[in-house]
Amino acid sequence: MDRLKNKKNIHKIVLILILIFIALIPIIHKPVLKTYVQENETTKLIDKYTKPRQDMVENQLKNRDINDEKVLEVMNNIQRHKFVPSYLIEQAYDDNPLPIGYGQTISQPYIVALMTQSLQLKENNKVLEIGTGSGYQAAVLAELVKDVYTIEIIKELADSAENRLNNLNYKNIRVKNADGYFGWEEEAPFDAIIITAAANHIPPPLLNQLKDKGKLIIPLGSTLSFQTLTLVTKKGDELETEFITGVRFVPLTGQALKK
Repeated sequence: MDRLKNKKNIHKIVLILILIFIALIPIIHKPVLKTYVQENETTKLIDKYTKPRQDMVENQLKNRDINDEKVLEVMNNIQRHKFVPSYLIEQAYDDNPLPIGYGQTISQPYIVALMTQSLQLKENNKVLEIGTGSGYQAAVLAELVKDVYTIEIIKELADSAENRLNNLNYKNIRVKNADGYFGWEEEAPFDAIIITAAANHIPPPLLNQLKDKGKLIIPLGSTLSFQTLTLVTKKGDELETEFITGVRFVPLTGQALKK
């Protein structure tokens, strides 16, 4: 009789344990489901922007004449879609420039890579950029050199670029709202200067702020039509020039238009 009673008690205990386990199943599984959903959403986000960026590097850069591995790596890593207006985000990796407001543009990816590669930058370099725009070119430079100084004449663009670069945690970029024609004298000399707007002459203050053996690149020519992307190497009192390719940039404004 006692054995039968004990058997019934065991059955009751087992039944209670089963009921407790069943009650806990939703709690056990809920975090797993949540984690899977979060990972799945993250994967979708990565896939959406990573593939177009990889295609950009393969088709627009490598298939042309961009062969600097560091430049290719940086262009593959930087999220260009964070530097374009939200309504153009799906076109961020297209093979063309895009408007960013105030009559300005973010340059075509290939041109960004070509200008950067042409400067033959080193890790310890200090670079001056004229024409910050959205900050994309400055971000590319910042991944390759020690310090980047960038000047934007349009205050609204300078402010938004500075905020964007700060939010993306770039510590080696300084943004200044000023006329880039005059450079950044107090921070000169520079190992390289990149001018991302067209002019019909090279601003003398920029040549003065370029180190000996330093390089300067500029879209040189008429601001009303096409220009020649020109690489200048300073050698003492002489300038060595190399013509890279034909381009079309928005004009350098301010003092440059008065010359």
